[in-house]
Amino acid sequence: MILLTIILLACITFGTRYLFLEGRLPIRLGPNLKHLLSYSGPAVLTAITAPILFVHNQQLDTAADNPYLWGAAVAILAAYKTRSVYWTIGLGMLVYILVAY
Repeated sequence: MILLTIILLACITFGTRYLFLEGRLPIRLGPNLKHLLSYSGPAVLTAITAPILFVHNQQLDTAADNPYLWGAAVAILAAYKTRSVYWTIGLGMLVYILVAY
């Protein structure tokens, strides 16, 4: 049953991506739907990173010694100031490592 679910989800994912990425098909998205889909990236990123930042040992962790929070805060600041992916990742990781160890 699990294998069948994985195969069906893979088919659905491939089908939806193929429909919109294949240039020869006459399917086009309207401007409203394109605008709505522009929020999916930040929403997915938030859904992935929030549990990593705030949940440790099945408990909410907002303490000042949480290295994930410090790394994320510096990464956000670096992204805002530098607009560089490399500086953002580098400074965020550096602060995380310094606080964690």
